[in-house]
Amino acid sequence: MTRSGMTTQLPPVAPEVFAVAVESLTTRLRGRLDAAVEALAAAPVTVEGGTFRVRCGEDALVTLAPDQSGAVTDTEQARCTCLLAPRCLHRTAVLGACPVAVTEPARPVVIAPSVLAGPGTAAEPAGVGPLAGPDRTAGPARTTGPACIAGPDDPTDGNRPTAQPIPTERVSPSAQAGPTERVRPAEPNRLAGPGPEPDRAPTAAPTGPAAAQIRAAADLWTAAAAVLSAGTAGTGAVLQAELLRAAHTARLTGLHRAEAAALSVVRCLRTARDPYSPGRLAELVTALRELLLVVHLLKAGDPEPALIGAVRRNHRPDGSLRLYGVCREPVIGADDLGGVVTHLLDDDGRWYTLRDVQPGGAARARRAGTALVAIRSFLSDHFRVSRGGLIISGATVSPEGRLIAERGVRATFAAGRPWTEAAPATVFARPLAESAAVRFPASLIGAPEGAGDHEGTGDPEDAGYARPLIGCDVEIAATDGEDLLVRELPCGGDEFASSRPVPGPPVRLAPAQGHPALAHTANFRQLGARPGLRIRVLGRLDPDRVTTLRALAVGPAPGTGATLRLPDDWQGRADLGYDLLQSDHFPPDIPPSPPTPSSYASRAIPSADSPLWRVRRLVELAVTGGRRIAAESTRGNDHHGHAAVLRRSGLVTGSDLITALGTVAGHRSLDVFGRHSGADPDRYATQWLATTVYLAAAEADLRHGTWPGHEHSGTGTGTGTRTDTDTDTDTSDS
Repeated sequence: MTRSGMTTQLPPVAPEVFAVAVESLTTRLRGRLDAAVEALAAAPVTVEGGTFRVRCGEDALVTLAPDQSGAVTDTEQARCTCLLAPRCLHRTAVLGACPVAVTEPARPVVIAPSVLAGPGTAAEPAGVGPLAGPDRTAGPARTTGPACIAGPDDPTDGNRPTAQPIPTERVSPSAQAGPTERVRPAEPNRLAGPGPEPDRAPTAAPTGPAAAQIRAAADLWTAAAAVLSAGTAGTGAVLQAELLRAAHTARLTGLHRAEAAALSVVRCLRTARDPYSPGRLAELVTALRELLLVVHLLKAGDPEPALIGAVRRNHRPDGSLRLYGVCREPVIGADDLGGVVTHLLDDDGRWYTLRDVQPGGAARARRAGTALVAIRSFLSDHFRVSRGGLIISGATVSPEGRLIAERGVRATFAAGRPWTEAAPATVFARPLAESAAVRFPASLIGAPEGAGDHEGTGDPEDAGYARPLIGCDVEIAATDGEDLLVRELPCGGDEFASSRPVPGPPVRLAPAQGHPALAHTANFRQLGARPGLRIRVLGRLDPDRVTTLRALAVGPAPGTGATLRLPDDWQGRADLGYDLLQSDHFPPDIPPSPPTPSSYASRAIPSADSPLWRVRRLVELAVTGGRRIAAESTRGNDHHGHAAVLRRSGLVTGSDLITALGTVAGHRSLDVFGRHSGADPDRYATQWLATTVYLAAAEADLRHGTWPGHEHSGTGTGTGTRTDTDTDTDTSDS
């Protein structure tokens, strides 16, 4: 991880390298490892010729020599000058202070409740925006001149890979990162973006994981259960190394999804333990749930192929790519990252991205909107690309749709086109409620969106393309703080100017970024001052508030005069993070909008008074404080009161689960002599997993119930949640 006290970021280290280093330490040195890692925050780091040197004392100098990938992948690449090397504390502590290297794992996918009882199918989860992660191999960022979109895939944008057959023999680490493959893209579905499933040869029915994979899953379960029992505060470098060792074993046996989940947990743990990093407890809970659920099903021999995962590889579409710029999105992330993502669309409705995210924070995000971007010999800027287009031959595309400037890629600037001509059937032909049902299936358990390094998912057919943005035509109704309440307009009507908004509560438009250095706040203030204005909006749904659309860009609504009047060189859209809307961009006379009841403001988001927070509180407390704190928190009257409130609210299963979790957390078994023989981590981990899976399903139902006119049945996990916008959640757990 990046130590905030260091002036130079250390290179990433392969999981097995750190695990081997910890195993070589004596018991006494292992006890001092966490303190040694913390002490490195003030250690001087020098870089010369790609070699990193860390001074750990007068007689100890640790040298890291990464390979061509920028990562330390072999134990011989880390050396120390002390007498105890290589079994020394200095070398192991430096390796522990380094970030975990990005391998080429499979992306985690959502699990349908039917998978819990047997074979099932997975579906597409929610997606939220590009991760604010640098475009690098996970090594130190080096930027000179214009941003170049070269480098390996950012492991956080989210497309699920095609599941591979389960291997029955060991796979070497080098076999995971194969060369770029040349594949023909599937014919897309014009309403959903990426296309239908391509023709595949008949395959035999899945037979379940191999014996070696079951053993690897059991090792991962044991390591993850130990982490859960210890909690964030108690999971030091030794427990992290055990989890990394088990993750490496899973990788060798072909359990790519389980390995990705384990690495995500380690990254989240390091972020949570770093006093300089903002806490991301929800991400850690989601990552740990994903890991435990996957390995629990694998060690039980579940034949579902999605549990195995697959290696993500870049691909090269046949022929040239004709891309059209759609919009720019500023990115501000943790660790002082900043930049821009330019979204592009091809003739078939597939999405691609140009990413330029590097250290620099909000200031860099503001400047990046007009910064130069290089694709090999091609040089332009993000503004021209977003308003124009590209013709790319020999294109290399990452699994999440990011264009990569590998050798042989040639790009040429081409004319763009307005939104009305840029595949409108792909973007603006689906109502928001229908888009939400596809993006957030109520019958599925939520996948970890942004867990750890924000590892997302997607359908197998979608691999190689970016996640589609959501578009709709709306009429501004009112303001609610920094947000806008809008009414959705019918899709694609011939009499658009006289069409009335879709009945029901309004949808909430929220800024994609709230930083004052960007133009979102000023633009939302201009739009909110003109109720009745009709605009075309492009953005993405907020996974935490399904009725909220995070707006990235706006444009004139077709067929009406009460809409925006933008300059010609803007190509009919305004990027809300960069382009400032002026008074002359609005019509002089706007028909008045129907009044919006004040109660709609609270109905546009899920109720904050849902009793499910009582379940989440115990789940998160168990992760941060460990088993002992979870047991102590359930011994008071408050815990019994929480269980009673859940039962009165109809969440009977939730009440039973938190009661059982508290009981299991405090249980200690006795040996034949009546002495405490220690706790059973397996039983505790199983109970915590059941509780958090229930919580994820119930919260998904709660979010879905906020859509006007949205109807769905129970999730199949024991939660048939129905949301009443004026009262607490009413759930039937029958």
